[in-house]
Amino acid sequence: MNIAAFNASDRWSLRTTFVLALSASAAGMGSLWRFSYLTGEHGGAAFVISYVLCLFLIAVPVLVAEAALGRYGGPSVVMAITLASDRSGLSREWRLIGVLVCLTGALILTFYIVVAGWSLAYAGFVYEGTFAAAPAVEVGMHFEQYLTDTPAQIYWQSLFLLAAAGTVTLGVQRGLAMLVWVAVPLMLVMLAFLLKFAFDYGDMDATRDYLFSAKLADFTPQSALVALGHAFFTLGVGVGIGITYGAYAPQQTPIGRSVIVVALIDTLIAMLAGVAIYSVVFANNMDPTAGPGLLFISLPYAFGNLDQGDLAGTVFFALSGLAALGSAAAILEPIVATVKRQFRVARLTATVAVGATVWLVSLAVIDSFSPTTEMIWFGQPNLMVLLDSITTNLLLPLAALLIALLMGWGLRPEILRPELAQGSDLFFSLWRFLLRYIATPSIALLLLAPFYWR
Repeated sequence: MNIAAFNASDRWSLRTTFVLALSASAAGMGSLWRFSYLTGEHGGAAFVISYVLCLFLIAVPVLVAEAALGRYGGPSVVMAITLASDRSGLSREWRLIGVLVCLTGALILTFYIVVAGWSLAYAGFVYEGTFAAAPAVEVGMHFEQYLTDTPAQIYWQSLFLLAAAGTVTLGVQRGLAMLVWVAVPLMLVMLAFLLKFAFDYGDMDATRDYLFSAKLADFTPQSALVALGHAFFTLGVGVGIGITYGAYAPQQTPIGRSVIVVALIDTLIAMLAGVAIYSVVFANNMDPTAGPGLLFISLPYAFGNLDQGDLAGTVFFALSGLAALGSAAAILEPIVATVKRQFRVARLTATVAVGATVWLVSLAVIDSFSPTTEMIWFGQPNLMVLLDSITTNLLLPLAALLIALLMGWGLRPEILRPELAQGSDLFFSLWRFLLRYIATPSIALLLLAPFYWR
């Protein structure tokens, strides 16, 4: 590592912690529903194959690049890029990538914590039996009414943000490491319970046909780009997680193999979650829908109309909240680490400053759902839709492209090789080839595609 050694509390002692931390960041709320929905809409097995190829040939090499950069330059995204650029004789303007990365993560958090707050609230609703034997129309009306309950939304998103910020404030060992060692095993237990419930009460035949049958007529060139976008989305590429967590990894950690394991775990969790979710939805003869319609209308109705559904529904929304916590803490940590080092402030001060900023913007997100608001966000119905579109379609792939260009074409190989010392020369050459000639043009295509299909 190029920079001065960390304190003992600034690194994890086990490689497993690094793998669990990246897995917890990847297995967020999106993995619990987005992958399965996209699979069903874009050709089933054809989409799965395309997604896996994009994941391992494009997203994984970029995440390995981020982790190598963090190991070289430390957890501050801006400082890591600055140090690597200086050593390669590049312009210091490359450090603006770090600013972009932190801005992207902060914008994602502003609406992510709102949806996570919805999950916490709905865990309570389902536990109380609010949707027991309720008709679909009533469940839909309940969600619409909840979106107008601004105080309740502020309460739950504030509680969730407090948990994420508290985890980050406790530090690398006592906070982040403790969270992932508790959260990941607990998530797997919850998911196993939901799978058993799905096999007992769900429609497995319809689920298998929806998710895994090859529907080539539904698979288009645009589907391949959707698969690529989701590969970046689910691994957290472009928000600095790889850089910061790479800095915290033990020195002897084989970064390449570890990231591949994370990708496998994330894909497995996404597929199992899809089976658990859609078997319940199809058991109630409901059409699968994306986004809030699936999570907060279809699923509450489905759980409310099945035996022991209240318990299973409570577990599902608790699982969603726990998964969101791992992702939110992972997105928050690179921003805090950067602010801490750039402005030379304590971790608590940096966390409070970043958390307060995110919280204030999230209030505008909540207010945009109010029926009385007259604000129009660049033609979008609410601020959440706008922020989701900007970050997913523009900022994330742009940050990933710039990192791929810097690591693949800008930095000298002799700087990168020591940071991937645990891999063979063949692995290093293959990784660099994929980063330069596969990942970079593919990400550029992802950015340019909206102009072609407009």
